Formats: sequence, C-alpha cells, structure tokens
Amino acid sequence: MADKTVSSEPPVKTGLRQALIAPVRVAMGIVDIPMRAWQKLTGLNGMAGVFLAPNMLIFSVFVLLPLVINFIYSTTSGGAIFLPNRTYVGAEQYRILFDCRSYLDPSTCAADTFWAAVRNTAVFVVFQVSAMLITALATALILNRELSNRGFWRAVFFFPVLLSPVVVGLIWKWILQREGLLNYALSPFGFEPFSWLSDRFWAFFFAVFVSVWAHMGFYALILLAGLQAIPRDLYEAAAMDKASPTRIFRRITLPLLMPNLIVVLVLALIRAVQIFDEVFVLTGGGPGTSTMYITQFIYETGFASSLRNPGLASAASILMGIVLVILTLVQLGVSSRNEKKGTRQ
Repeated sequence: MADKTVSSEPPVKTGLRQALIAPVRVAMGIVDIPMRAWQKLTGLNGMAGVFLAPNMLIFSVFVLLPLVINFIYSTTSGGAIFLPNRTYVGAEQYRILFDCRSYLDPSTCAADTFWAAVRNTAVFVVFQVSAMLITALATALILNRELSNRGFWRAVFFFPVLLSPVVVGLIWKWILQREGLLNYALSPFGFEPFSWLSDRFWAFFFAVFVSVWAHMGFYALILLAGLQAIPRDLYEAAAMDKASPTRIFRRITLPLLMPNLIVVLVLALIRAVQIFDEVFVLTGGGPGTSTMYITQFIYETGFASSLRNPGLASAASILMGIVLVILTLVQLGVSSRNEKKGTRQ
C-alpha cells in the first residue's frame, strides 16, 4: 500500500496562510509585468537604476534639496522665513562672518558671537577628543581582560550611548544643580552647596565630562573589536620573551590598534564639532557664552533669537559643513590606506 503524506498543519491554518499570501502574489505579478519589460529594454545593468531610484529620490528630497536651499538662504538677508520675502545680498553674510581685525579676539569681529563659539568649539574639541580617546582606550583594555561577568560590564559601559542626549543633559543637570545630588553627597565632608553650572570653569569641565560619559561606550566598542582581532600568539611570544606590560603595549597593542584609533579619532572629531544637545540642555550655553558652540550659535541665530538672521545662520552652517566634509574625507582616505596596507600584508 502506498504511503499517504499527511499535512501536520490543520486545514484552517493552511487556508489562512494561502488567503494571506494570495494578495501578495497578485501584487508581485502586477509589478513583474513592467519590470520584465524594463529589463528587456535596458538589460540587467538598467535594473540597478530601478532599485536605486527610490533611495535616490528620498536622498534628494531630504538631503540634497535642503543643502541647496540652505546655500540660497546664505546669500540672502532679513528676518523673513520665506525666500520670496528675502533680499539677495550675495556673499555679504560670509563677509560679515570673516570681518575681523583679529580672529583670535572675537570682540574685534562683526560676528563676535560666532567667533566666540568657534573658539569655544576648538577648545572643547581638543579637550573632549583627548579625554575620549584616553577613556575609551582604557575602558577597552579593561573590558578585553578576563573578567567575571564580562558581558554585563560591557553592557554597563555601553548603556549611556542608548540614552537620548536630552535625557543625558537633564540627568546631569539634576545632579549638578545647587540642590542636586553632587552637593548632597559632598555635604557630609563639610562642602557648602555650590552652583557648578554657574561657574565658567566647572561648566566647561562638566560639558566635556558629560559628553565623554555619554559617548565613550561607542568608541570603546570599536577599540575592543580591534583588540580582539589582535592574534593571541603575539602576546604569548612576548610573554615567553619576558617583555614588560608597557613594552607589550607599545610594541604590539598600540601599533596593531592604530587603524581603529584613527577611526575613533576622526569620528570623535566630527561628533565634537557637532556638539549641541546635551550641552544645550545642561548649560544653555552659559554662563554667558562660555559653553556656546557653533551648532548652538546656528540654532539661536536662525530660530531662537528675537533678532533672528536665517541667512547668517545658513552661512555659518555651510562653513561648519565644509569642515565636516574635510574630516570625513580624511577618515575615508585613512580607511582606504589602511585597507590597502592590510591587503598587501
């Protein structure tokens, strides 16, 4: 007797599945007709354009078009938002930004707040990126060791990256306010309540600290991946030669980790230049303009100020965009060079 194959699924489930799949099959059949016709006309190479078209349309509408509009705004003046109501002034906004007797002294510039923000951003980038590299590298080295519950500790260090920058700013603002957790913790040791965010030095210090705390986990993860890619045989050979830990770090770990360090450096530079969210929530740019950075200047000049100037804000954003493009090209060049070196080896 021939064996009969019996379906393991009930007839109701099979019928429901077919009912759900049927509209999909009909839709795919309808789409298939023009796709086959287009393939006959253009060949397989022409199909790439069909699949790229939706993405290119979205990219053009939400990236390229805003860039063009932003550049057009930078050649106009006035407080009006709509372009037909604005006056064309050519490169006047750029002239205002660069009208300085000394770029090192913002008070001699026509756009003194812009150059104060540039100076603050430059100082912030130097300290923040340096602190980020050191802490991310130290964290990656620690997490690469044989620790108990290593997965838990990796998750702990990465957790702040998952938080919204606004949430990060609000948490630390609550901790650092005069009636906050930090003053409460210091009060048993005889310290008087102190307004940490009202002091220029401490406001800058905590702007750097909070930014590093919030993003360090991401960069530590990149460095940790690089550490785990280093062959263990090299460390075993160094141990047999009785090399000191410092020598092993300088001669093995650091050179082999250099490609990851360069990627982290460039990404941290780009992120530091764009700093806004957490610092704006934490200090609001104060006290005074001591923690006002370029992105906040663009935001306040274009939108928040009572004397808003969208043209000047657009010109400043174009200049910042040029800096970011240069940093991105540097990153791509370095990555390409490292890939070629790896291929040759």
